[in-house]
Amino acid sequence: MTLITLFLEFFKIGLFSVGGGLATLPFLYDLADRYDWFTRVQLIDMIAISESTPGPIGVNMATFAGYNTAGIIGGITATMGIVVPALLVIITIAKVLDKFKDNKYVQSAFYGIRPAVAALILASAWNVIQSTLFHAGSDLLAFFNWPALACFAILYILLVKYKKHPVIYIALAAIAGIFIPF
Repeated sequence: MTLITLFLEFFKIGLFSVGGGLATLPFLYDLADRYDWFTRVQLIDMIAISESTPGPIGVNMATFAGYNTAGIIGGITATMGIVVPALLVIITIAKVLDKFKDNKYVQSAFYGIRPAVAALILASAWNVIQSTLFHAGSDLLAFFNWPALACFAILYILLVKYKKHPVIYIALAAIAGIFIPF
C-alpha cells in the first residue's frame, strides 16, 4: 500500500506542477505536512542539494522520499510517479502539436498558465527565504537568522562584484555550512 501511495502522490505532483522543479515545492511542502516521508527541514536541505546537483528538484525529492520510506524500490516507485505524467504529456503534445500550435485558444491557455507558474515559484521562494533567514521569536534579535543573513549578504556581494561561476559560490556556501551553525 505504501508503494501505491508513493506513486500516486508523486504522480499528482508530476501532473500538476507545471513550470519545472520550483513549481513542485508547494506540493512537496504539503507532502511533508501529511506524511512522515520527509520533514520541511529535509525539504529545504534537499532544495539546496538539488540546486547544486544535476536533476530536477521534484525528481530528486521523489527519489529521496521514496528511498527513505521503502528503500530502493520506494525510490524507484516515487521517481516513476513524478516522471510518468511528464512523459505522457510530452508524448501527447508531440502527437498533436502541429494540429494545435496556431490555435488561439491553446496559445491563450499557455499565456494564462504563465502567471500561475510565476506565483507558484514566488510562493516557493518565499517559503525557502522564511525557513532559512528567519526564526520565530519574540524579539528582533532572535527573529533573524544572523549567520544565514550574513552568508547571504557576503555571497550576494561577491556574486555581484566578481561575477564568477555560480558553482564557486555554491561551494563557498557549502563550506560555510560545514563550519557555521545556521
